[in-house]
Amino acid sequence: MSRPAQVFRVAITTLILGCATSAAQAFLNDEEARKAIVDLRNRVTLVEEAGKAKTAELAAANAQLVEQLTALRRSLLDLNNQLETMRGELAKLRGNDEQVLRELAEMQTRQKDVSQTLDDRLRKLEPVKVSIDGREAVVEPQEKRAYEEAIAAIRGGDFDVSVALLANFQRRFVGSPYTDSVRFWQGNALYGKRDYREAINAFRAFVTAAPDHPRAPEALLALANSQAEMKNPTAARRTIEELTKSYPDSEAAKAGKERLASIR
Repeated sequence: MSRPAQVFRVAITTLILGCATSAAQAFLNDEEARKAIVDLRNRVTLVEEAGKAKTAELAAANAQLVEQLTALRRSLLDLNNQLETMRGELAKLRGNDEQVLRELAEMQTRQKDVSQTLDDRLRKLEPVKVSIDGREAVVEPQEKRAYEEAIAAIRGGDFDVSVALLANFQRRFVGSPYTDSVRFWQGNALYGKRDYREAINAFRAFVTAAPDHPRAPEALLALANSQAEMKNPTAARRTIEELTKSYPDSEAAKAGKERLASIR
């Protein structure tokens, strides 16, 4: 029994006993007094039962309240756990977002590098404009490199290599804008390696194919020199005559006239 219920019961009992004592003293032998005492006892019983009922009701309410509080504590704990889980997931998502942003930045950098590399490679494959013996033309990059490599060999005095490179050029790049110039320099390379017979053929092929080429007069003079080296002065004189007749105002024609005097 709770402390308030005990106090309440003691107070009621004291009150009843006090009343009973007074009634007994006044009406000890009186029937009505006895009835009053019985009535008071009945009232006490009713009050006690009411108090017990109230106490039970309070206990039940208290138990229900405790149960509700327990349920609320569990719910609060569950909510806290869910909140911690959500915080963890949010942190993870933020970390993933940062990782995604880093990977995106790296991907953009790689894409830029690849694009630059691709542009560089495409630029290397794009046709380029060049000047060939004073004439502009459009050639492929590898075509330009092959020609320049052969010319560099001539300038370096490596005539055997130059002859091979120029012959290979003619096979690889048929119809190239460099073709006439290749024939001219091939004759010079052959002359440089003292292969005068082939030099004559190369110079003649050049002049026949491109009589209006700026280097045609030089080719005829080189052809005459090759014939002179072959101990064929008659052919050399005829070639110089052809030079002075076809290109009378050229520097090569003037040099040919001077050379004519030394040909025996």
